Amino acid sequence: MAQVQLRLSQKTLEELDRWIAEGRFKNRSDAIRTIISFYEEREKTRKFLKMLTTRSEEAKKYPEALIPLEDLQ
Repeated sequence: MAQVQLRLSQKTLEELDRWIAEGRFKNRSDAIRTIISFYEEREKTRKFLKMLTTRSEEAKKYPEALIPLEDLQ
């Protein structure tokens, strides 16, 4: 793994340390990696929702292009 330097506000650092003390994370690095992973998942979910919204709009405009669910079985 690569190592990076990170600057955080004192308030954020205290919050991280509180979560570690509560047992939510093993250490600061674990907390930051987990938070970044959650953010990445959130971005994937947003992208997926955008795609679904676009497909839904397309389906409303062109309902004849829809495949009946019965045909998928």
